[in-house]
Amino acid sequence: MSGHWLAVASRDHVRRGLAEGFMQVCHGKAAPLRRLQSGDCVVYYSPTAVFGQGEPLQAFTAFGRVAAGVPYQVAMSDDFHPYRRDVRWFAADETPIRPLLAELDLSAGQRHWGYALRLGLLPLSEHDARRIAAAMGVNPASI
Repeated sequence: MSGHWLAVASRDHVRRGLAEGFMQVCHGKAAPLRRLQSGDCVVYYSPTAVFGQGEPLQAFTAFGRVAAGVPYQVAMSDDFHPYRRDVRWFAADETPIRPLLAELDLSAGQRHWGYALRLGLLPLSEHDARRIAAAMGVNPASI
């Protein structure tokens, strides 16, 4: 059985991963990526549109399945060598989280639902993964 994960990153960072077939979390740390297994589903939530800027977005921005392999390191600059995992991304529609808050295990009945997202990567229930997939136009049966 595969796991289900919620990753958190700004939309501009997620889009780069979508274009290049990878995911990166927690400012490039390897440890969180080691928790993922091949075949796990991953959903990205983007609190903002652009990293470091205040424009709120609060939307699910990507949905995919972790590919075979292990985290690997890349050189983005002389002093930044983040770890990544390869992901097979599904075609998915960007979807605001607010209409789903009452339906998700992640947030139902929780006034401060966003607090847990500060971790950058957290387990997601199968119910939530399927509900988010459906909202994003991803066939829930494919997860």
